[in-house]
Amino acid sequence: MCKLSRELQRQVGVLCNRRGDIEHVFVGDSSKLMLPDFGRLRAGRGRFRGLRLIHTHLRNEVLTRDDLVDLALLRLDLVAALGVGNDGNPADLHLAHLLPSGKGTTPWQILPSEPFYRSKINFEELIESLEREFDRVVPKGQANAKQDRAVLVIVETTRKANRDASSMTIDQRQAELEELCRTAGVACKGVITQRRPEADPKYLVGRGKLEDVLVRGMQEDATLLIFDPELTPNQAQAIGEFTDIKVIDRTMLILDIFARRAKSRDGKLQVELAQLKYMLPRLQDKDTMMSRLTGGIGGRGPGETKLEINRRRARERIHGLEKELEKYGEQRVARRQVRTERGLPVVAIVGYTNAGKSTLLNSLTRSDVLVEDKLFATLDPTTRRLRFPKEREIIIADTVGFIRDLPLDLAKAFRATLEELAEADLLLHVVDASAETRAQQIAAVERILTDLGYGETPRMMVYNKMDRLSPQETDVVNAMAGVIGISAVQPQTARPLLEEIENKLWSGILATPN
Repeated sequence: MCKLSRELQRQVGVLCNRRGDIEHVFVGDSSKLMLPDFGRLRAGRGRFRGLRLIHTHLRNEVLTRDDLVDLALLRLDLVAALGVGNDGNPADLHLAHLLPSGKGTTPWQILPSEPFYRSKINFEELIESLEREFDRVVPKGQANAKQDRAVLVIVETTRKANRDASSMTIDQRQAELEELCRTAGVACKGVITQRRPEADPKYLVGRGKLEDVLVRGMQEDATLLIFDPELTPNQAQAIGEFTDIKVIDRTMLILDIFARRAKSRDGKLQVELAQLKYMLPRLQDKDTMMSRLTGGIGGRGPGETKLEINRRRARERIHGLEKELEKYGEQRVARRQVRTERGLPVVAIVGYTNAGKSTLLNSLTRSDVLVEDKLFATLDPTTRRLRFPKEREIIIADTVGFIRDLPLDLAKAFRATLEELAEADLLLHVVDASAETRAQQIAAVERILTDLGYGETPRMMVYNKMDRLSPQETDVVNAMAGVIGISAVQPQTARPLLEEIENKLWSGILATPN
């Protein structure tokens, strides 16, 4: 190999199995080896692949980053670089092997280099000892093997044109993404962040950074890579071809949470519709995700490829869901018509997810709507009556929480909750007063309301969770014009809010409901 490499002035490599048989032979250029397409960057699912990479280095250099990345992502038994002397004979031998999770800052160990002819390495003994060590050390995250383990990848584009009033810092986005993972039951095993002027059009983070992400994922024994911001269809395909680890983005994570949270038939249909609209442009020839979503799939049409069939069936399913949801919409219209005939004003509670909307509804109406310290606890519509003095009543409605960068199609899909906004005489915009990102949350909610066509609906700004503020912070909120501060867990603090609602609805500030 060394003589041939010197003669060609190119790197030469082989992949050997554990019997010593050569399974692949390949030739690179003077500084790099290009492995064949059998999976250069695809993470092996087993502990070791059962192959060792042996190749030449013309300048007798140590193992390169590409060598170590191949070792990790292909899960090779061993990677060995043979230095080539000027006479074509072997010079130094450079070796590296994998380490069990948690045994180092990198997933590999580089052995001391030594002259090839003096090396006494015994491959069989080495691999046997490594496998015993892997058996002895429980990889990180394996205590609960059923729980998904994720590495988060957050990219911040630094150009001002890419930022708006609802933009969060990269640390704030990380905290929110970790909270989404907690809500979804996903264990966060690591976070990788990157700041760049523009997102890489193919890999979002760039090829070199993506290699780092995959090495980290392997090191943490991750089952998921979660990207923020949302991946384009082309980016999702390209990254998926890079690795066998499941790749999703923040939007898909939110959709999965919605799927877990929806309880009513209507809500479940809304979730499926949103999932299909999201996945339709992301269908590729080898995708199998549709089988999980669409259930029983019929016969194959003549002359159609699998991809065409999946797309056609997805569109047919979307059309069917929209028709079925129209029936539920008609039922809701009939119920609202009864309320309209009785002349009951409608007040809708809106706000960022986990701002305390359901807690406020329970406090005002003495109800027992599900309340959890998790994102998107409320998906299905909830309405209650609230009686005021002088025999006055209103209908108060709880709605799904908003979140930044919520795709408009996803927001529109939840017509069951958002239709209440169309009938609302007044919106209560509930804000988590204790949130560091409350300004960005307010901007995100206002933008979504405007996009949905409710920007002109009268509203009141309600700062919730005032009990978590310091006296100085409380004074600042109380001095804000047009803001009412409350603590939904302390019903007595809601009296000023009720008085203001009554004042707006019946004092002529708002038009009197028909």
